[in-house]
Amino acid sequence: MPPKTKGKGRKTGAQKKKKKSSPDAEAEAKHRLVLLEKELLQDHLALQRDETRRAKASEDRLKQRLQGLEAELERARSEGKAVYAEMSRQRWALKEEVRTRSKHLEEKVRGLQEQLDTCQREAKTAREETEQALREQEETLAQLRAHVANMEAQYEEILHGTLDCLLAKLRAAKPQWDAAVLRLHTRHKEQLRQFALNPLEL
Repeated sequence: MPPKTKGKGRKTGAQKKKKKSSPDAEAEAKHRLVLLEKELLQDHLALQRDETRRAKASEDRLKQRLQGLEAELERARSEGKAVYAEMSRQRWALKEEVRTRSKHLEEKVRGLQEQLDTCQREAKTAREETEQALREQEETLAQLRAHVANMEAQYEEILHGTLDCLLAKLRAAKPQWDAAVLRLHTRHKEQLRQFALNPLEL
């Protein structure tokens, strides 16, 4: 009887140990999943920040060029007025030259303005794509968390079912074990009596 009880105690301890190690493994898996998700989000955000930074730098450069051309255009007009005042007989020729130059500069300004608008649209699109990507990642993370929670519930249900089944089998086998132990005990007592030994004195 005592060895059986001791063996049963060891088995119960192993089951408890297994039960304790399972949440640790699940917690470690969750931790690894969170770290991977965090690294993925950081890498994606870094890429989006670099793209946004490049678009902003390009926009700033275009703005500076636009300001420079506008200043140059203003200087050209001032020069045209000064030349008109100083040299009236060359007025028409110089006026035509200034008009041509002004038209060319205005076309440049328009072109740069269009480029600026394009850059702004691209920056806006990049920002919207970043926001969309972040929303999609958040949805994916929510789905993964729900899936993990569902799996944990299923594993727990399977574990409880297995333990209940094992306990039922042990309860069913216990009467047979008790009967076998009783028979063995009786046989040993008989053998001791055959050798003229009192079992109670041993």
